[in-house]
Amino acid sequence: MKRRLLLVSGIVAILLTVLVVGVPVAAKGFTHGILVDVDGEGYYLAGAPAGPPPATDVPGHDWVQAGMDQLVGKHYNTGPGPFAVQGWSSDAPDGELLYVVHGIIDEWTLEKAESYYSRGYVHYHELVAADNGELHPTKVLWLKHTARTTFTLDRGPAYWGGNPSPPYTHSVTPGIDYQFPNNSFEPYEP
Repeated sequence: MKRRLLLVSGIVAILLTVLVVGVPVAAKGFTHGILVDVDGEGYYLAGAPAGPPPATDVPGHDWVQAGMDQLVGKHYNTGPGPFAVQGWSSDAPDGELLYVVHGIIDEWTLEKAESYYSRGYVHYHELVAADNGELHPTKVLWLKHTARTTFTLDRGPAYWGGNPSPPYTHSVTPGIDYQFPNNSFEPYEP
């Protein structure tokens, strides 16, 4: 167990170094509205429009595919659309890098949800086929958000229309955010 923790810590440290220092792999490939290869087919992440139709993505995220079933992302404090500001936090500067994100493309099952949750993958996103807009029949993108700074995750000042206590609002400190909006145990039903 201790070896596994050391290995995972080492991998996270390498990813953070690549993203922060700018090792050449970080200089190429990160994009918003990424077309993801899933079993030889093109998929977008379900979300807001992210370029020419049918491209969609999660607002504030840039991605690179890091293998057949993995993505690495940068999650910034921006929202959907060209004029959206502070889309995730009202107390972090607009455009600030909030999280480094690791994603694993895999099926949703209760057993996998439990396993991924225990490792910090508390949220998943649907995959939308580029050719017909349909959800992938079995696979999702499991996401682990590792915070780089301290801030309040509240989706920004405008998102909740002035609601004084929006859902999933919490203080975030550097490290894995286990309180990130959690849908791990909501069954995936395409």
